[in-house]
Amino acid sequence: MKQEMGKNKRGESEENEEEKWVHDASVDYKGKIPLRASTGVWKASLFVLGEMPAIEFSERICQSGISSNLITYLTKVMHEDLKTATKNVNNWKGATTLITIIGGVVADAYTGRFHMVLFSSIVYIKGLSLLTMSQFIPSLKPCNNEMCQQPTKVHEVVFYLALYCIALGSGGFKPCLESFGADQFDDDHLEERKKKMSFFNWWTFTLFFAMLLGATVIVYVQDFVSWGVACLILTIFMALNIVAFYLGKPFYRYRRPEGNPFMSILQVLIAAIRKRNLPCPSNPALLYEVPMSENSQGRFMRHTSRLRFLDKAAIVEEKYTEQKDNPWRLATVTRVEETKLILNVVPIWLTSLIVGVCIAQGLTLFVNQAAAMNLNISNNFRIPPASMASVPALGTIITVPIYDKTVVPILRKISGNERGISILKRIGIGLTFSVILMVVAALVETQRLRMAALTVGKTRHETMSVLWLIPQYLILGIGESFSLVGLQEFFYDQVPDSMRSLGMALYLSMLGLGFFLSSFLIIIVDKVTGKNGKSWIASDVNSSHLDKFYWMLSVINALNLCLFLLMAKRYTYKTLLRKANEIDGCDSDGVEKME
Repeated sequence: MKQEMGKNKRGESEENEEEKWVHDASVDYKGKIPLRASTGVWKASLFVLGEMPAIEFSERICQSGISSNLITYLTKVMHEDLKTATKNVNNWKGATTLITIIGGVVADAYTGRFHMVLFSSIVYIKGLSLLTMSQFIPSLKPCNNEMCQQPTKVHEVVFYLALYCIALGSGGFKPCLESFGADQFDDDHLEERKKKMSFFNWWTFTLFFAMLLGATVIVYVQDFVSWGVACLILTIFMALNIVAFYLGKPFYRYRRPEGNPFMSILQVLIAAIRKRNLPCPSNPALLYEVPMSENSQGRFMRHTSRLRFLDKAAIVEEKYTEQKDNPWRLATVTRVEETKLILNVVPIWLTSLIVGVCIAQGLTLFVNQAAAMNLNISNNFRIPPASMASVPALGTIITVPIYDKTVVPILRKISGNERGISILKRIGIGLTFSVILMVVAALVETQRLRMAALTVGKTRHETMSVLWLIPQYLILGIGESFSLVGLQEFFYDQVPDSMRSLGMALYLSMLGLGFFLSSFLIIIVDKVTGKNGKSWIASDVNSSHLDKFYWMLSVINALNLCLFLLMAKRYTYKTLLRKANEIDGCDSDGVEKME
């Protein structure tokens, strides 16, 4: 009976609502054309599930192709010393990551995600174009002849200007495109909600496949053809995908920006402090909330018992008659709960920094290990040390389809959860793999050092084979398929709807700060252990004790996992209060829990 009433209600209003739905970026999230109701479903699906991953694919190839070989360019072409080159690479990577916070805030507050992606893409293309011109225009080339030992100042200025244009474009591009892609799926429809869960899996699959191609094909062109040709390929590829992305404008769903998200959080905090001496009502229904019809987004937050102090911001004071027009004195329950969401994701964000630390080892110390091992697979084939970094990408590419198409359907039947398992459980599995990763890395390095001590003065062919590193690289990739996908989904779903670009920026900043934290740990360990005359991290890996460093990281990972489990157990998932009988997958009270 309830289902029939819901269907009748939808049927009566469906025609009127569709008249209000328009194809324009200025309308809100509920003013979008659902894929299931659109007359051009196949066209919409093509652009949503095709063009957005395609443009992310092209951006990742650019990032991977440039960053993986940048230090080689700086040392061999720009003739920078190793210390300066390393610092410049880290500064560029750090800027690329941290600018995403600014891009996410601006998109959520003012421009909207579509326009931010479009604007950032233009800046990105300008950076790639400058990079290409610096390789082909004679006056901008690194040297006037083949034997120069110092690049021209003009090339140096143009080259770094190009790099930081790419960083600026990436800062607005990364946090918005993925959240904009996920916005294309309707949370109010059960089947689309399930498709959105798979979206994050396949988005990560696309990302790692692009990284694999960038670190192999593009790097090969850079090393054996020329940097100019590689830059030209990247520029053309990126430009074509941006054009295709723009052509999909009529088919996308948009969310209207709602102003500075930090301002609403500050308003709730100020209102709660002003009314700190008032008692919280025993009945949450007495707290202030606007009627459902007045909510432009149509998505209300359900009251929770966490952080009860903030509930004071929603207490109606009788002596202030105009308080409903003053957000600094009175906030809605939804605004209060959105503030609680942001405060509650901070502990999860902090315990996730270790993921970035583990990924950093795969791109740095693991590669140094490989360089000191036997790289010969046969008499005619030798593996470049940096190519081992492609193994985690292969691990993720293999794991994600198996998990999405085989494991998740089974888990859905067992647990009854739409995702198979909750988001935090998936992240927890990834963090468990991080512990296993560092234990395996420590055991392999212990054995490598033993063999290196026995083969002093002998040829490289008699040292430990680089294939022994494959297990730890694969564990790294499998772990990323759980932790990274889970974290992407978490920071998209568990933040307020109006702050999803900022949520993705938090995810990206977590990875970037993880790299900085790894560098900080290396500096501290080097200073502490160097006092005894033998640093764990010396100039040569054979004279270092990376095994002890890995054991230390395994302990840190284990402690972090315990802390994460404690935080996850105390965490309350985002809950939405909707109109009863209108949404598939909700209970009789219209409450949906976003696990």
